[in-house]
Amino acid sequence: MKLGKVEFCHFLQILALFLCLSGMNQAELSRSRSKPYFQSGRTRTKRSWVWNQFFVLEEYMGTDPLYVGKLHSDVDKGDGSIKYILSGEGASSIFIIDENTGDIHATKRLDREEQAYYTLRAQALDRLTNKPVEPESEFVIKIQDINDNEPKFLDGPYTAGVPEMSPVGTSVVQVTATDADDPTYGNSARVVYSILQGQPYFSVEPKTGVIKTALPNMDREAKDQYLLVIQAKDMVGQNGGLSGTTSVTVTLTDVNDNPPRFPRRSYQYNVPESLPVASVVARIKAADADVGPNAEMEYKIVDGDGLGVFKISVDKDTQEGIITIQKELDFEAKTSYTLRIEAANMHIDPRFLSLGPFSDMTTVKIIVEDVDEPPVFTSRLYSMVVSEAAKVGTIIGTVAAHDPDASNSPVRYSIDRNTDLERYFNIDANSGVITTAKSLDRETNAVHNITVLAMESQNPAQIGRGYVAITILDINDNAPEFAMEYETTVCENAQPGQV
Repeated sequence: MKLGKVEFCHFLQILALFLCLSGMNQAELSRSRSKPYFQSGRTRTKRSWVWNQFFVLEEYMGTDPLYVGKLHSDVDKGDGSIKYILSGEGASSIFIIDENTGDIHATKRLDREEQAYYTLRAQALDRLTNKPVEPESEFVIKIQDINDNEPKFLDGPYTAGVPEMSPVGTSVVQVTATDADDPTYGNSARVVYSILQGQPYFSVEPKTGVIKTALPNMDREAKDQYLLVIQAKDMVGQNGGLSGTTSVTVTLTDVNDNPPRFPRRSYQYNVPESLPVASVVARIKAADADVGPNAEMEYKIVDGDGLGVFKISVDKDTQEGIITIQKELDFEAKTSYTLRIEAANMHIDPRFLSLGPFSDMTTVKIIVEDVDEPPVFTSRLYSMVVSEAAKVGTIIGTVAAHDPDASNSPVRYSIDRNTDLERYFNIDANSGVITTAKSLDRETNAVHNITVLAMESQNPAQIGRGYVAITILDINDNAPEFAMEYETTVCENAQPGQV
């Protein structure tokens, strides 16, 4: 016959009640056989009239008061002369006693998890004199447990992590369920764990609740998170037991099981020759499916003809290799460079060396593009000298500049008049010969610093600048002059030779 959950609970209650009543009847029978000891002409020396403990089943669902037990004194002859009184925890409010018969009943539904036992006191009084006929006795009513509480995961839901590629049987986390039922009585609080969701990747130990890995080589890069549902069932997992569940989110943490690999075997970048030193030429990156420190790598130039011209460093945030210029580029001197670059993991896990090597190589070709550069003077600074007595048109010196581009465009010269406001000098536009345009005076200006411009004929916007320092040589062209007029006096009787 199949019973529902409620019917099954009622059945257990009735069975427990039957056992309790049976035990009480045996106890009463035993006491009735043990007559008090009397001696002629003497008073009674001992009379024990109550046993120490009653049992009552919790969660009684009946409509009538629940019979608990019976108090009885040997003095009671059944003629109604004895009155029974009950006091203590729950007296009158929960437990009532028939003052004539001593029968005790529970009037309310009891919950062992709220209170497991009640301590009460009983008295037997002479109904006429209202005096005790027995000493007051204390006894306990213990609430008998039934399986009315399901296991609960008080700390759930859980989150845990376990390294990817862990061997089978690696512990992940321990879950614990508590059952409010009486652990000392029956199997109501004996819990067994099982996994409802999360197989075949994980398992749980039935007795301890320890979750372990159940499959080898779980790869974080394929799937990094799993949702488990764990069940705890009381009654040692038997049919009719109550159960509770919790969820466990397991995250696979990363290990360095993926070597870096360049997506391409070669790269090519075009760079203008005018790019300044320390400028970024290119960014390259080796792909690594790992994360965090396991994806950290370093780059280095291991070969090629640009070892002294370029360098490579790593961007700590993006793990990219950054190629920068160390020296100025010159299309006319070299039009391309080839670099052999290696990327390697910085933190290698010895367990996964068989998956390596944990480094990779690629080739980077850098093409230098020609840029229309301004004319370049043969010297950064020209020093010239001329006498202040030189006539107008005297040649002082010559400057020279050329177009560094392959076109080698002709150059025209001029003087930046902002550096020669008085127009003391001229320059031949084609030859670069500098001549005097005015008379010079060393005493007015001993050195003239002028800027010479060299302009490409085909592209006047391309202008080079040269600097010329012209020193004026002195000649004797100034008579002595007294700095002031002198006036003095002399005595009329001064002797010859007196200053």
